Amino acid sequence: MTVSSGAITTQLGDQGLGHQPWWVEQWMELINSYRFKKRLERAWEYARSGNVTSIRFEGRRVHARVQGSGEDPYKVKLWLDVLNDDDWGYVLDALTQKARWSAQLLAGVMPQDIERAFAASGKRLFPFKLQEVRSECSCPDKANPCKHVSAVFYLMGDRFSEDPFVLFQLRGRTRGQLLADLAKRRQKALAKQARQARARGQEPVMADTAAHPQHPAITDPNRWWRYGAALDPDLVVITPALEGESGLDAAGPLPLAEAPQFPEANQRFLAHVRHHGESMAALAMARAMDNGLSSPTDA
Repeated sequence: MTVSSGAITTQLGDQGLGHQPWWVEQWMELINSYRFKKRLERAWEYARSGNVTSIRFEGRRVHARVQGSGEDPYKVKLWLDVLNDDDWGYVLDALTQKARWSAQLLAGVMPQDIERAFAASGKRLFPFKLQEVRSECSCPDKANPCKHVSAVFYLMGDRFSEDPFVLFQLRGRTRGQLLADLAKRRQKALAKQARQARARGQEPVMADTAAHPQHPAITDPNRWWRYGAALDPDLVVITPALEGESGLDAAGPLPLAEAPQFPEANQRFLAHVRHHGESMAALAMARAMDNGLSSPTDA
């Protein structure tokens, strides 16, 4: 991940990043625990004012340039201790055994209990304390973290809100590597289950398919308006959409080309579409009141 060319655009405001995912808040708590508050105030101003001119995520290291009071920007490096292959093996085994973790990560969401996956290796994803975040700066300030490092630290939280996989990268696995490893282990786990099922004389069932069976309506649109079970009229109320709740209302003005010789074409077309939708909705309601045994497409 590389961010460069001038002042960096961030979500940082006067009061911070605002409402952010929990993993960003946990990262920000680390730097906010720093006891030199005046130094943090200066770092916060640097982060908000564009003094951090570039950030590059290269492997497990973060390289940045921060403009201080001098002519040349200072060079900043931040990194975390990486997990070795054995440690990552334990983590991947845990992630594979819990499909929810993999699904959330694929959706760009950090699971709340992700540290349980790292517990098997005796390691952590998030640093437990600020001193676990290694850093260097070319400035003459001997304090660590200095205000330049702290400014980059704040902006890293801004980046984590966009891509939680950066945290895994800092621990030694890029997004691509992590997802590829998960896929391989998942395939091995399913193959093992299939072999065990055959050994017991059973037909193997793919776990993912069994857990999430596909409804027939997904591939058969004619089922979309059907409901075969008996409905108790006292428990079911079917009403048309209220005014302002149709798909056309939600979509707003449609980008239709205009022809000068037909000035009312767009308006008449939309009126026709709206009338057609209302007719189909009325027909669908009538079918539904008849226990859904017919489809509006049958008409």
